[in-house]
Amino acid sequence: MIDLNSSIEHLNNFNTDTLMAQLGIEYLEAKEGYVKAKMPVDNRTRQPMGILHGGASLAFAETIGGMGSALLVDLNKFNVKGISLNANHVGSISKGFVYGVAEIIHKGQNTHVWNITISSEDGRKISISRLTNMIIKK
Repeated sequence: MIDLNSSIEHLNNFNTDTLMAQLGIEYLEAKEGYVKAKMPVDNRTRQPMGILHGGASLAFAETIGGMGSALLVDLNKFNVKGISLNANHVGSISKGFVYGVAEIIHKGQNTHVWNITISSEDGRKISISRLTNMIIKK
């Protein structure tokens, strides 16, 4: 199980054999209401025109916002499900890494709302997303 006391190594191991592993997503920092991660821009995440695929950005955003919610609830008692995700792709990138930062803006009993900013290594904004997660009692 995971919680706010989990090591970054444990969080990264949690993604073994998942889409997150296929995309090369790596958590860098996690604390209450905040998750930071990175994802490579390479053959796994680029579209045919050679730039980061918008779908990869969306998967990245939902991953880090979902992890943020998972860290805030008791996963023995609750499931976290993404119910709404929207994004504005405001820049492009063709190589290197993108960094995603998820910050909670609403922590309710039944929903969590996150702002996620994806940026290049030099800080240029690539995508801005908002994710709503539903917190469902098991």
